[in-house]
Amino acid sequence: MRIFSKIGSFFGSKARNESGMLTVEALLVFPMLVWTITGTFTFFEGFRQSAANVKAAYTVGDLISRESHIISDTYLQSMYILMARMVNNGTELNLRVSVVVFDDGDDPDSDADDTYAVEWSSECGYGDIWTNDNIENMRDSLPPMSDQDPLIIVESTNKFAPTFGSGWVDDDHSFNSFVFTSPRFDGQVVSNASATFCSVSTPTVSTS
Repeated sequence: MRIFSKIGSFFGSKARNESGMLTVEALLVFPMLVWTITGTFTFFEGFRQSAANVKAAYTVGDLISRESHIISDTYLQSMYILMARMVNNGTELNLRVSVVVFDDGDDPDSDADDTYAVEWSSECGYGDIWTNDNIENMRDSLPPMSDQDPLIIVESTNKFAPTFGSGWVDDDHSFNSFVFTSPRFDGQVVSNASATFCSVSTPTVSTS
């Protein structure tokens, strides 16, 4: 009986010994802590980049809307570089700028003959531009417009490259911006820019 009593006392003392519990708890909690911090940072970073893309697109649209001179390739290249520096996330940026005009047709009370005409469109990185042949694909994205009103459209695409890898988001996740504004002054924004304004002298920019 004394032997069993000693054995019981031995295990009882070990059961009351809490040394090392802090280490075990830290090992259990640390992965969850890292998971929470990296996840929070990644989503915050994503929202920041998304907001930066939209703000940069609005800035480009606003600058173009105030122009009274002819928009050239050089001007659009400067807008592209400005936008890339505003976004500043180290990934490739695509930019497309277009001006469309709305025509309500012969019967203003009917939407059947409403059309949009592309005055000009130029891009860098998209690979194609808007034309009168494909502008109807954008109809649902355009706001209500008065007859013969011009509209400046700025589109951008920027791939998201999270700091802590791609485990939290898709590998090919991109932020797309689509903003529009009207010219600030009378008349339309005129351009002699080529279809791809960055094809030669301004390669697709990645800033960091």
